[in-house]
Amino acid sequence: MSVCFVSAVVSFDALAVNTHATKQTVIEARGLTKIFRDFWGRPRVAAVQDLDLQVDAGEVFGLLGPNGSGKSTTLKMCLGLLYPSRGELRVLGCSPRDVSIKSRIGFLPEESYLYPYLTAEEILDFYGRLSGLAASTRRERIEALLAMTGLAAARHRRIGEFSKGMSRRVGLAQALLNDPDLILLDEPTSGLDPIACRQMKDLILTLARRGKTLVICSHRLPDMQDVCDRVAILHAGRVCAEGPVRELLRRPEAWRITLPAMPEEKLRQIVADLTSVLGAQPLVEPCLQSLEQFFVEIISRQQTAADGAASSAIPSYLRGPGV
Repeated sequence: MSVCFVSAVVSFDALAVNTHATKQTVIEARGLTKIFRDFWGRPRVAAVQDLDLQVDAGEVFGLLGPNGSGKSTTLKMCLGLLYPSRGELRVLGCSPRDVSIKSRIGFLPEESYLYPYLTAEEILDFYGRLSGLAASTRRERIEALLAMTGLAAARHRRIGEFSKGMSRRVGLAQALLNDPDLILLDEPTSGLDPIACRQMKDLILTLARRGKTLVICSHRLPDMQDVCDRVAILHAGRVCAEGPVRELLRRPEAWRITLPAMPEEKLRQIVADLTSVLGAQPLVEPCLQSLEQFFVEIISRQQTAADGAASSAIPSYLRGPGV
């Protein structure tokens, strides 16, 4: 057994389990299968096979897997865009085909399909009208979401002039416009720079604390590790592993002990004492912050509101039931 020491306190706030989560089931799949067929009706691809899945209210659930593993297909079945070949699927207690639950779901696709000749403000107003929001509610929410996503200064620019990262921000804003209970995000950090990526992860954690349920597909594993309570790893349409992130990543043969800052002489004495007890010298290494943390700190010092920085303020209407 090996023991790893660090000489400074490490914060694990980003990995804290959401205390507002309840046991209410938001998504439940049993034996869910989706088979794509050719023109003659012959089975061509089994995208999802006998999938059993449960997502509870208030948690951040991650779907991981290589390309073609069935992640996006599963999301589209939850949205009612694809029909299962067999099995059972309930979303918010109803069939995904039930139109009544659509207003309670927000969706950010992997590629945001936005009208290029509309401005950011106009596209959000358009989606607000489709959601049946009153004019006063639309104005209030659009203002808050533009500030939250750092697009307030670009509100009158056409979408066609936006970078991919800015388009992703507009897509996120439209996904939150209707104050959904369930938020489905397909590659939410795709095309985002490190600052925007960190802000996206902070937003996901804040939404979870406010009682929202989030299901995320992503190839960026460090991002998923930072925000997810539980994950399921898919391969060839089947679940290979599922569980809380910290339990799946736990190495039972090794321990990490966090020590406060101390003189090097005292640290050497502690290591010597442990070596005599364990019969082997433990690994001792300095505590390092991630490159992302360092980058964000440096850029944040230089960045001002004029740079189009996203606001840390989350719209007050984005609050889940009972929170």
